[in-house]
Amino acid sequence: FVQRNTNETKIQIAISLNGGHIEIPNSIIGKERVESDGVATQATSAQVIDIHTGVGFLDHMIHALAKHSGWSLIVECIGDLHIDDHHTTEDCGIALGDAFRQALGQVRGVKRFGFGFAPLDEALSRAVVDLSNRPCSVIELGLKREKIGDLSCEMIPHFLESFTEAARLTVH
Repeated sequence: FVQRNTNETKIQIAISLNGGHIEIPNSIIGKERVESDGVATQATSAQVIDIHTGVGFLDHMIHALAKHSGWSLIVECIGDLHIDDHHTTEDCGIALGDAFRQALGQVRGVKRFGFGFAPLDEALSRAVVDLSNRPCSVIELGLKREKIGDLSCEMIPHFLESFTEAARLTVH
């Protein structure tokens, strides 16, 4: 369980890298919202995923990461979205990276390198990861739009860079 509170955001994250049941004891976003907006919410016996950042496409990205990695993940964020999406996106990346690093624990007896490919309609997504403890990221997305929903496209690589730095990973 990780909490990150700044002048711009208040974030809570619960994560289990092995899936299963997880919960956040005291929600900061309110029960009505959790029950009503279900865009990035899923609960099965194997996984619980419940993402609420206030930025729809960011919720979708984090949900997809959790779903395809087999994590159970709850993310709650209250941010200064009346200004823009920068602090919410950046701080969610930092908090998620910190939660991942804590959940992973000591990197001993773990396969250090990994890679994955995914065909996404007109794009081929690929990533190579090293549990290096030396944070570095090379993110080349070739995005041509200004925004996807309410998320500025420039914030997508920034989210991944913030996650990578806090998780202490090398990611290409």
